[in-house]
Amino acid sequence: ATIFCADSAYPILAKHDIKPDYVLSLERIPLTSEFFNHDFGEFDRDVLFVCVSWVYPQTIKYLQKNNRNFMLISRPSDFIKNINFHQYGYVGYGPSVAHMAYEFATHLNYKNIIFIGQDLAYAKDGFSHTKDYSNLDKHEGHFQRDKGKFQCLAYGGNGKVESSGIWTMFRFSLQNTISRNIIS
Repeated sequence: ATIFCADSAYPILAKHDIKPDYVLSLERIPLTSEFFNHDFGEFDRDVLFVCVSWVYPQTIKYLQKNNRNFMLISRPSDFIKNINFHQYGYVGYGPSVAHMAYEFATHLNYKNIIFIGQDLAYAKDGFSHTKDYSNLDKHEGHFQRDKGKFQCLAYGGNGKVESSGIWTMFRFSLQNTISRNIIS
């Protein structure tokens, strides 16, 4: 299997010795850069880090500092189109790193795709992320705020789980993209 993972999942996977093939990032905030502020040494070998060209600059500095293989990709924009980068293609039409991972995987002709690291619902205990996640404190009170407002079908169709407004938007957009397979 080939593993595509979100930036936030990478340190957690490394901690559990689960090596992804691709790590994707599209955020432009300092907090997200810190997911790359680790030296995993040999574990990083043969992992390709795929970032949109406008990620927060510290992300690139951390990737370089730790000698990681990375590539920058463009999202569609008027600027990129005007400088005639068509031959290089575009990735990143959707609003989340899961969209980016899906697009990247389908461009590589993968058909059976499993997402790791994109939050779309709360766990039964009310946590939005695994307990290994470095920024749990940033999500305190969110479950209570969202409870009962954004429910969705649980994995396997067994009951309902709680979600949030933004995750609901991500999920609907991602489901729509997958159902239509509209990657270009």
